[in-house]
Amino acid sequence: MPRTAPRICPLCEATCGLTLTIEGTTVTGARGDRDDVFSRGFVCPKGAAFGALDSDPDRLRAPLVRRDGRLREAGWEEAYDTIAAAVPALVQEHGAQSVAVVLGNPNVHTMAGALYPPLLVQALGTRNLFTASTLDQMPKHVSSGLLFGDPFAIPVPDLDRTDFLLLLGANPLESNGSLCTAPDFPGRLKALRARGGTLVVVDPRRTRTARLADRHLAPRPGSDALLLAALAHTLVAERLTDPGALTEHLEGLGELTEALARFTPEAVAPACDLTAAEIRSLARELAAAPTAAVYGRIGSCTVEYGTLASWLVDVLNILTGNLDRPGGALFPLPAAGPRPRPAGPGKGFALGRWHSRVGGHPEAKSELPMVSLAEEIDTPGEGRVRALIAIAANPVLSAPDGRRLDAALAGLDFMVSVDPYLNETSRHAHVVLPPPPPSQSAHHDFALNGLAVRNQVRYTRAAVPLEEGRMDECEIHARLVLAVSAAHATAEPPAVDDKAIRATLAKETADRNSPLHGADPVRLASLLFGENGPERRLDLMLRLGPYGDHFGVLGQAEAPAGGGVEAGLGLERLLAHPHGIDLGPLRPRLPGVLRTRSGRIELLPEPIAAELPRLRAALAERPAALVLVGRRHLRSNNSWLHNVPALVGGSNRCTLQVHPEDAARLGLADGGRARITADGGSLDVPVEVTDTIRTGVVSLPHGWGHDRAGTRLSVAATDPGANVNQLLDGTRLDPLSGTAVLNGFPVELAPLS
Repeated sequence: MPRTAPRICPLCEATCGLTLTIEGTTVTGARGDRDDVFSRGFVCPKGAAFGALDSDPDRLRAPLVRRDGRLREAGWEEAYDTIAAAVPALVQEHGAQSVAVVLGNPNVHTMAGALYPPLLVQALGTRNLFTASTLDQMPKHVSSGLLFGDPFAIPVPDLDRTDFLLLLGANPLESNGSLCTAPDFPGRLKALRARGGTLVVVDPRRTRTARLADRHLAPRPGSDALLLAALAHTLVAERLTDPGALTEHLEGLGELTEALARFTPEAVAPACDLTAAEIRSLARELAAAPTAAVYGRIGSCTVEYGTLASWLVDVLNILTGNLDRPGGALFPLPAAGPRPRPAGPGKGFALGRWHSRVGGHPEAKSELPMVSLAEEIDTPGEGRVRALIAIAANPVLSAPDGRRLDAALAGLDFMVSVDPYLNETSRHAHVVLPPPPPSQSAHHDFALNGLAVRNQVRYTRAAVPLEEGRMDECEIHARLVLAVSAAHATAEPPAVDDKAIRATLAKETADRNSPLHGADPVRLASLLFGENGPERRLDLMLRLGPYGDHFGVLGQAEAPAGGGVEAGLGLERLLAHPHGIDLGPLRPRLPGVLRTRSGRIELLPEPIAAELPRLRAALAERPAALVLVGRRHLRSNNSWLHNVPALVGGSNRCTLQVHPEDAARLGLADGGRARITADGGSLDVPVEVTDTIRTGVVSLPHGWGHDRAGTRLSVAATDPGANVNQLLDGTRLDPLSGTAVLNGFPVELAPLS
C-alpha cells in the first residue's frame, strides 16, 4: 500500500511543504502539503517533480575515486582513505592556503550544507573560501553589514501586510523569491493587489511578475543604483522623508543628504532611460503609501554597482520610516537563530581583512570572489591553490570564464567533490562523494528561515530509509572534516558533532549575558534530544534560540503574542508537529539587531561614501548600444535541474531574447541563430524575437552549457544550451562585494546563416 510522508522541498528558497507519496522506497508523487503552516498547500513544478529528481538514474550511487586517470566506483573507506592521504600531506608541504573550498547554492538547501562546511574550513585553516554568494547575493550581505553591523541582518518585505511594494531586478513568479523566503510568492502579490495595494516592478524585461504589476518601468540594465539614488534625493529635496521611530537610531542623516545632492531626477534620467517625471512620481507614491517596502534582488545585485543598489534599497525603507515596522521591511527571528541580545554597540563589520594572492581582491564576509578562483589555481608561485574541495558547486557553469576554470581544475594536484552528479565541475575530481537522494535525508532550513516573511519552524526526518550502500549526507560531511585532519584514523563522525556542541555550550556558558552563564556544559550536552549528532545540534540551537527556554532556565520564551507557541521549543516538541509550528508575523526588532560600533544604523559608512564618486561619474558615461541580462525559469534552478525530464522543454529553453526593433536592425530572425560576443568570447545561440524585452537589451538564461565530455547528465546533454557566463572573462565585478557582473554588460550581436 502506498503511504505518505511530509517533506520540506529543497529545490528553491520558497521552502514549501510537500506531501510525498511513497511505494516501498520509491517516491511516486509529490503535492503541496495543505497542512503546512507556511506554504498551505502551494507547490510549483519543481516541487511536483520531486520524485523524478529523487530517482534520477544519473545520480551517483557510490563514491568515485580516480585511478590511472579514470574515475571508477569505490567503497566509502577507500574514498576517505584517499582524501586523508592527500589533503593533509599537501597542507603539510605547501601550507593551509594551498587548499581552497568552494560552496555552491544547494548548500543552503540541506542540513549538511549548513552544519559542516564551517567546520571543514576551520579544520583546514584556509582563507581560500569561495561561494555562490559572490555570484548572487553578496552585495546585500555587505550593505547590511555596513548599515547594521551584521551581514546576516537582512530585512525582508512584509508581503502579507504592505500597501506598496517596489520590486527591482526580481521576478519571483519565476524564481519563487530570493533573500525573501515566501511560499506562494505569486499568491501573496495577488493578495496585495486584491486588498487595494500597489505593485511596481522595475525590470528591463516584461516578466510574468511585471505583467502582474500595477506599473512596470523598464530602465536601462545596471542603472538601479542611479534610479534609487534619485528616488532618495527626491524624498529629501521635497521633504517627504519621515523616519519616525527610526530617527533615534540613525547616524549620518545629514551626510547622506549631502552625498545624494547631485543625483537629481534630471541628472539620472538619461542614464536610466526614464523620464524625470517618472522618477519623481514613483518617489512621491512611495512616500505617500500608508506602508511600503522596497525589495531588490539578483538583477540589482549582479551589476557594477550592486552594493550601492542594495544599500539604497534600505536607505529608501529608512527614509520613508518603513524599515522595522509592520507592512514595511522587517528582520525575521528564526527559531534556530541566536536569542536576541541586549542592544548596544557591537564589533561592526569590516571589509578587506585579507586579500586574494593574485588579484589582491579583498575578502567580504570571509569569502573571496568566485571570479578569482581560476587565477589562484593556475598562477604559479608560493601559496598557489593546489587542492580544491567543492561542495554542491558547479562553478565551471555558474562563474565567469568557465573555460579557464575548466582548464585550471584539470591541473590541480587533488580535488574532492561532494555532488550527486558527475557534472562539468565534479568530472575533474579525484574523489567524488555522492549524497543520497533528498527523500533519504532529514531537512531543516537554517539559513532560509532567517529570511522568511513569517516566523515559523519546521523539521522533517527522512521520508525513505537510507538505501543500502548509501551514506547519510551529514555523515559524508562529518567524515570529510575528519579526513582532512589528523583525527581521520582515531575518530568517528559523532565526534565532529560533539565537538561543535561543546564549543557552542562553552561559549554560551561563558557569556555573562546568557541565562546559562556559569552552567556545566557537559551536563547540558547530556540533556540534548535527538537520534544522531545533527539532530542534537538542531535541538541545541532551538533550545538556545529566541523561542527556547535555555534548558528550563527561562520561564517564558520570547514568542510573538498570539503565535500559539509555548515556552520551551526544542526538537522533541517540534517532532510532534510534522507540519511545523507557526511563530507569528514578523515584529520590529530594532535596536536589538544592530551590531555597529556606534550601536546605531550607520547611514553613510566610509566604504559606501568612497564608492559614491564612481557612481556620480557614471552619470556622464555613454551607455553601450546593446547589453545582456540573464533570466530565470520556473522549472529550473541555476545549473542543477536540467537533468529532470519533467522540468525540461516548454518555456525552459536556452534562447537569446531580442526585441523586434533590434532584430530588424541587426538582421536577426525568430528561430534563427546569432553570434553574441563579449569580453570572454563568443557563443552561437538560437534567437527568440519578443517584445517582452526592451530595446537595447538581450537576454540569455544562466545554468546551461552541458556539452562537456566526461559528464553523466544524459537528459541535460540532449539539449545542452550555451553557457552565458563564458561571455565574461571575470574582470567585471562590484568592487565592494567582489560579486561578478552578470547583468548589464555590453555585447555585440551578428546573425549566422
